[in-house]
Amino acid sequence: MFAVKNRKIFFAISGVMLLVSYTLMLIWGFNVGTDFKGGTIVEVKYTENVPEKSVIEEALKGLNLGDASVRRAGETGFIVRMKDLSADDQELLKSAMSVNNAYPYELERLNSVGPTIGKELTEKAWVAIVVIIIITILFIAYAFRGVSFSKGKGVSSWVYGFVSIVALIHDITIPAVAAVIFGKFLGMEVDALFVTALLSLLGYSINDTIIIFDRIRENLKENQERNLGESFENTVGKSLSQTYGRSINTSLTVFLVLVSLLVLGSASVKFFILTLIIGTIAGVYSSIFLAAPLLVEINNRRRK
Repeated sequence: MFAVKNRKIFFAISGVMLLVSYTLMLIWGFNVGTDFKGGTIVEVKYTENVPEKSVIEEALKGLNLGDASVRRAGETGFIVRMKDLSADDQELLKSAMSVNNAYPYELERLNSVGPTIGKELTEKAWVAIVVIIIITILFIAYAFRGVSFSKGKGVSSWVYGFVSIVALIHDITIPAVAAVIFGKFLGMEVDALFVTALLSLLGYSINDTIIIFDRIRENLKENQERNLGESFENTVGKSLSQTYGRSINTSLTVFLVLVSLLVLGSASVKFFILTLIIGTIAGVYSSIFLAAPLLVEINNRRRK
């Protein structure tokens, strides 16, 4: 009952976080990567001596291929992003990365994305997110039909769907603003991996929320069958108590795996893993302290 009784405190916390998040997004914006604005990205790992960042930047300036963004990738690697290059220019870029063969390296990746493809990826990313939201609302409204009310208590099945979407928006906003902050101070770029992380979080977060909602549904059924006069608020509080352990333990397992990947994995997926970690934490918070208590708040306002 802790989350339900103190729901206004948690609503205020979520409100402040969302307000700060959207403010930072408007002020700083996303550091959009090559996948969406088009360009060439090359990642190398030096096998012997590692040059200074300034040395690489100076070598790239001599190519006269335009501005280049040079960023470290781990202890021995660098990631370079430039405008969309032709095949010949890409060969010049790879040659320049060795700085006249003074610094041997292994090519980790070299991707080239045109502006048209980048625009198409952006549109498809938005379509995927919107489709997931619509399907979620319809599925939950259908799954919770017929058990929404117990003796006049409770909320419509459509409200379950609406609350789930509120939780989803919360869960993707937090890692999204983290990407804005990382982009501002650490050079993180929003790319296809970031969108993949958000879509993964959408599926994971809604799963956790539905588990709690399903427990509420089962308890409402039991109240109907046993002709109990338990209030909707107590039913939700009891349902949360019954699912705390499962939600936290499942998320903790995922969290430990992600931390292991962050420590042991490649530098190229570091921000992808960080996005998943932050989203996982936000998902646990929203499922327990936002989604279920919001059902109670809507029910109380409906009754008034």
